[in-house]
Amino acid sequence: MLSSILNSERAIQVNVVIMRVFVKLRETLSTHKELAQKLSELEGKIEKHDVEIQTIFEAIRQLMVPPEKQKRQIGFCTN
Repeated sequence: MLSSILNSERAIQVNVVIMRVFVKLRETLSTHKELAQKLSELEGKIEKHDVEIQTIFEAIRQLMVPPEKQKRQIGFCTN
């Protein structure tokens, strides 16, 4: 407030910087609101696909497990 009343060059510069900070702060807050809204929309879409995604992950985990090798019998078989 004092920087807007004083009439020196420094006071004018300080006032300009303060105004720029408030403008930047407003822009940042509006950007965060947009990001929060988009994130909420994404969460809504993802919730619908949770079961399908979980099924895919389970299938991938099953493919990652190596199959059990069948042991061959050693020796002579009489049938």
